[in-house]
Amino acid sequence: MEQTPATTIFIMQKTAIVCVTNDLSTDQRVHKTCMTLQKCGYWVKETGRLLPESTPLERPYFTIRKKLWFRKGPLFYAEFNIRLFLYLMFAKVDLIVANDLDTLPAAYMAAKLRGKRIIYDTHEYYTETPELVNRKLTQAIWKKLEDYFFPKLTDILTVNCSIAKLYSDKYHKTVHVSRNIPLTFTPDRLKTREELGLPEDKHILILQGTGINVERGAEEAVLAMQYLQDTILLVVGSGDVFPALHNIIKANNLQEKVIFKPKMPFAELRQYTMNSDLGLAIDKDTNLNYHFSLPNKLFDYIHSGIPTLSSGLVELKQIIDRYDIGYYIQNHDPKHIASVIEDIFADKSRYEKMKQNTMKAREELCWEKEEKVLIGIITQK
Repeated sequence: MEQTPATTIFIMQKTAIVCVTNDLSTDQRVHKTCMTLQKCGYWVKETGRLLPESTPLERPYFTIRKKLWFRKGPLFYAEFNIRLFLYLMFAKVDLIVANDLDTLPAAYMAAKLRGKRIIYDTHEYYTETPELVNRKLTQAIWKKLEDYFFPKLTDILTVNCSIAKLYSDKYHKTVHVSRNIPLTFTPDRLKTREELGLPEDKHILILQGTGINVERGAEEAVLAMQYLQDTILLVVGSGDVFPALHNIIKANNLQEKVIFKPKMPFAELRQYTMNSDLGLAIDKDTNLNYHFSLPNKLFDYIHSGIPTLSSGLVELKQIIDRYDIGYYIQNHDPKHIASVIEDIFADKSRYEKMKQNTMKAREELCWEKEEKVLIGIITQK
């Protein structure tokens, strides 16, 4: 088990324990939640898991990352929730924050047995994710768990209005919306492309995230590179589609056109995004979770001052159209994607206008404004 202590501990403060199943290192939403809890007067402990590839943490609050025997599947979720439940039953805590359905069983049971307050933050429409829709038995189990716990909750929030409405209509509960928008942040010094190992004479497309999985358009984005000249695709992050991407690149001799970078700290990632020309958010409309998703990367592109190329999903389209900050593909045919990208860079005046429009969007879409919803939930009596 790895523990990272906060620099200052106030014993008399109320304590909030924030629970996630990931390794904490790149989860900006949960980090922002922890910072907001501190702002509301809580001493914060964040608990997740430690993986062999986990990067070191530096946080202004206490973190605990536990090594587990299992990494995925039912045994992982069972082990995680049993250990989390035991920890929550004996830890000093006044408020438990459960992030996503996979932490909710342990968090709710501990809160109920100890008479503690719980806030539930669901980052997606969990039971309709592509990892579950094709595994009916597994999906049915998670739906049973959600049907049992969700109606018992009082303080619930999620990442966009569409998902909030789905939950509200199904369970007749008030679901608050706090979008996963980044803090306003500009690097003290923007590194050059040369310093980052990026080409200086080519257009750079970026696809980023820690959930670059199947059905998110990554395969088609890579294949589109066959038809583009003077353009590089930069893929930053992690996901289950990466083995397939490497196979596609090898089969089509695209090694010189696609650059991979591993998941990295927020400030480092911003350097790469700001040095790119166009952000990709071309998730496919293949399941309810994706249909109503609002990917974090859209806001990262906005804050980095680059337009977005999108597949036009509901929540994405609302923001892109409102601020006029992006373009759309009509389908996922690689030739079509390449054609749209060519047209984007050919119309320089429209492209520059969209870059300018991101500045206004960034002023309005920032965590400093968005966190007011979370503060309202945390501080309510």
